[in-house]
Amino acid sequence: MVLIADSGSTKTDWNALNQTEVLQNVQTVGFNPMYQETEDIFKELEKSLLPNLDNKKPSAIYFYGAGCSSPERNKKVSDALQQLFPESEIHVDHDLLSAARALCGHNPGIACILGTGSNTCLYDGKNITDNVPSLGFLLGDEGSGAYLGKLLMRAYFYRELPEELAQSLKNTYNITKDEFLDALYGAEVPSRYMATFAKFAHDKRKHPFIKELIYTNFENFFERHVLKYKGHMELPVNFVGSIAHYFSENLKTAAQKYGLRIDTIIQSPSEGLINYHQELLIKSGTANKL
Repeated sequence: MVLIADSGSTKTDWNALNQTEVLQNVQTVGFNPMYQETEDIFKELEKSLLPNLDNKKPSAIYFYGAGCSSPERNKKVSDALQQLFPESEIHVDHDLLSAARALCGHNPGIACILGTGSNTCLYDGKNITDNVPSLGFLLGDEGSGAYLGKLLMRAYFYRELPEELAQSLKNTYNITKDEFLDALYGAEVPSRYMATFAKFAHDKRKHPFIKELIYTNFENFFERHVLKYKGHMELPVNFVGSIAHYFSENLKTAAQKYGLRIDTIIQSPSEGLINYHQELLIKSGTANKL
């Protein structure tokens, strides 16, 4: 049995599987080694993952996570997992690789994550060959829920929202500027807090002002990321994540402006990732070999 995990900044989907079936599914909070240390990750996993695995002991764990983009960060996660599962073989990779494998399988394409944060890559059917950097919450994350929340709340506090929208947002959140800034800068994961405001944008997505904010979010994403990849006009552009899923019609309309071909939009990479790993288990004939 192997355990695969797809972790964003908000939530993590864990699936225990063999060659033919999913044996267990568990959901925990998200983990991001950019903001969390090994001990914090270990304590949360010990509390929310371990009791829900029914004493299953995976021979290997494949963890794909937001922020897992360097050996130092990956070690924070792998050390926490190794403490919990000392006999398991641990693999920690970027969530971008899970997106590419889930969306494209063994075919070339452009894989995009649009959730709490955002990221993209060029995938040749086996490996990631190019990646325009996301730069994270402070400098980038265009197209994401956090970026959309930033556009919305900036317009609100700068008094740029139409009166009916401003009143509706005030009634929904009842938050002052100081309360907002305290919550934002005091948050363990600021992008996660900012992305909560994307729900308001979704609820009001038919309003012309909000619709324009949504298109600005996606246009910035396409121009700063997808259009930089060689072959972007010929290759399929595929998406995973809650923002891509819930704003799919707006996303498709924005893509048409650039002549891009969107093939797949899914909310979670879990199903595609499960299929990918089960195919590899069948080919290898073992639960350990990737």
